[in-house]
Amino acid sequence: MTDRQIPKWSELKPLLRAKPLRLSPTDRRLEDALTIGDLRTVARKRTPRSVFDYTDGAAEGEISLRRARSLFRNLEFRPSILHDVSGIDTTTTMLGKPSSVPFSFAPTGFTRMMHHEGERAVVRVAERRGIPYALSTMGTTSIEEVAKAAPDARKWFQLYVWKDRSAGEDLMARAKAAGFEALQLTVDVPVAGARLRDARNGFSIPPALTVKTVLDAGMHPAWWINLLTTEPLKFASLSTWDGTVAELLDKLFDPSMTIADLEWLRASWDGPLIIKGIQTVDDARRVVDAGADAIVLSNHGGRQLDRAPVPVRLLPDVAEAIDGRAEVWVDTGIMSGADVVAALALGADATMVGRAYLYGLMAGGERGVDRAAEILSREVRRTMALLGVSSVSELGPQHVRLP
Repeated sequence: MTDRQIPKWSELKPLLRAKPLRLSPTDRRLEDALTIGDLRTVARKRTPRSVFDYTDGAAEGEISLRRARSLFRNLEFRPSILHDVSGIDTTTTMLGKPSSVPFSFAPTGFTRMMHHEGERAVVRVAERRGIPYALSTMGTTSIEEVAKAAPDARKWFQLYVWKDRSAGEDLMARAKAAGFEALQLTVDVPVAGARLRDARNGFSIPPALTVKTVLDAGMHPAWWINLLTTEPLKFASLSTWDGTVAELLDKLFDPSMTIADLEWLRASWDGPLIIKGIQTVDDARRVVDAGADAIVLSNHGGRQLDRAPVPVRLLPDVAEAIDGRAEVWVDTGIMSGADVVAALALGADATMVGRAYLYGLMAGGERGVDRAAEILSREVRRTMALLGVSSVSELGPQHVRLP
């Protein structure tokens, strides 16, 4: 029989530890979010469905995105024990300059739709944390305003080539004058992908006040109040637009562009050149031969051609083919710091994240983006330590096995 006794106050007192009082509901939500998936859950509750789906969704059956995430989930780490991991160094170089962590913030369109702080919030976090940030041609804050918001951040400008080439030349000149370090040319959008969630939701820029959206406003009043009481949506590269995203892309972008047009690009941009949207080994060789300083293996987050190759699976072959002539980065499907580490071990020099920080932005503005960066950085450090490596340069194919 077990002897029982009434506990003394001196024994109970150490167990009664109240959590610190957090008056801000945003702070409470973000502190409770331990993963990017948690931020995604908060984001879904905080934003209208059409806006969340624009960020969260992909093209057609969304097969490409599911395959990318499935591959990351199913790969196998191979840790090595008894190594000194008391100090973890997550720094790497991107375009020859240091980045505090081996990922950058990818360009995203219509960012102020997700949260009214938009690109300013993202670039300010990038500046504080030493993370490069790429502003999209389809961003909703001007080149000059982004530069002013974070003058010391490493800023890249992402360019889509328009049918009106003079508009592209003007954008490159503005980016150069504003101190942007590099140009990132996205090459996988000759036409818009079939983003069916957007079509079914009637998603438009700016959002139309239909019966459906008015009803949705009652569920997300803070989002609508912020949209309607802050500066009107405007774009980094055009004054206004009234229509769907697909209509905008098809109207502006030039489907006739070829690799020969990189000569035109180089005539207007003499800084580092990143080519984003590479999906085959042959194309990787072609653009590096044409002068790319870095390439991004990417299927646009699954938002263009469904059933496109999973970028991370291409890494070993592309890294071998390029053989150090250009930096090789990867995106699509990255939802954790462990995913980042796996990509590095498979041959990437660095990675880019988009949805991950957008979930943070929707969940809590600038504080949410910072929380996303904190989560990813912490996961990178922990995964490296558990693998038995203390620096990014030690990661290699011996640490991971693809399914």
